[in-house]
Amino acid sequence: SSTDTEIFSHMVELHATRLDQVFHALADPTRRAMLASLREGERSVGELAAPHRISLAAASKHIKTLERAGLL
Repeated sequence: SSTDTEIFSHMVELHATRLDQVFHALADPTRRAMLASLREGERSVGELAAPHRISLAAASKHIKTLERAGLL
């Protein structure tokens, strides 16, 4: 039925959007490095920012991107 097709199409769109967010988040080397650091344990925003010489605000934006993608 058309309702089933609409539901399926919506699910595919949601999945594609989620994948887009994940790939976008992982495309940045700073975010990948942050994830690698977090595998070793909890880190403060300052600790995540320090190796990259970025501001706390920039680090927070990276963290928000990772969170939106469901990676944190």
